[in-house]
Amino acid sequence: MTARITRRSLATRSRLAAVGAIAVAGSLLVTGCGDQTKDNGSDSSGTAAGSNAPLADKLPKSIRDKGVIKVGSDIAYAPVEFKDDSGKTVGIDPDIANAMGKELGVKFEFQNGTFDTLIGGLASKRYDIAMSAMTDTKERQEGIDSDTGKKVGAGVDFVDYFTAGVSLYTNKGDDQGIKTWDDLCGKTMAVQRNTFSHDLAKDQAKKCTEDGEKTLKIEDFATNPEAETRMRSKGANVVSADFPIAAYSVKNSGGGEYFEVVGDQVEAGPYGIAVAKDNTELRDALQAALQAVIDSGEYKKIVEKWGVEDGAITEAKINGGS
Repeated sequence: MTARITRRSLATRSRLAAVGAIAVAGSLLVTGCGDQTKDNGSDSSGTAAGSNAPLADKLPKSIRDKGVIKVGSDIAYAPVEFKDDSGKTVGIDPDIANAMGKELGVKFEFQNGTFDTLIGGLASKRYDIAMSAMTDTKERQEGIDSDTGKKVGAGVDFVDYFTAGVSLYTNKGDDQGIKTWDDLCGKTMAVQRNTFSHDLAKDQAKKCTEDGEKTLKIEDFATNPEAETRMRSKGANVVSADFPIAAYSVKNSGGGEYFEVVGDQVEAGPYGIAVAKDNTELRDALQAALQAVIDSGEYKKIVEKWGVEDGAITEAKINGGS
């Protein structure tokens, strides 16, 4: 989404090097529309607690007793999490959560929320975890506001489960010469609010100004589909999102006729399952479950199903982001 929250410092602009061009065609073996809408409902994944769950004893007793892990998620970010035509929550995250649920003997109940409220939902105990294409960064781990640099919360721990870079995409046949982020000076970007793409855009806008170029104008929206709609109406020149989301939209929106990816991915980083700092027992149980899913080969099947093998990991790390 998000990518999502927490800008890396301006010094890291030098790290905005391409992590390799990845062709969109054939990259996501899925069907459906990228323009998903939000729903205020929830969905459950996983299995009920029972003797067939090898890692159930690792969970906090309160969660074992409930048999449910409440998941805060912005369910409008295909193919990571989105609603299918029947209204069911589907995608990479729900599939991984479902596999982890079988190891832990609980259901993962996805509850829809605006992306920039998910970490607050952990603090208020509305959710047990947040799983929503959320980039694991040091700022987020430490509870640092990305704009002011000031500490605004206790921070969270992450169990890292995927790796993704950030992509730019435009209306199809109208790339306006955009190949790199430095080509964005003088352009207008539509982007989901408080995502990692949003933070990179703010850094680029400052860089354009410092270099004496026309600035990058940024229009931010609550969801990525809203940003895409703004670009489709010619109100913006370009959208930025995590590569799996950009590639999915390019492949599926308008039957593949609406958008095209321009340039290469940048700033590859880990997606993490966010857990409150004081909930280490749950964090460690999630890490064990994810590693079991990786070791069993089920994780490989999931990323292959969604055509995102390039982002696969082999080790479930805690707080591996930088």
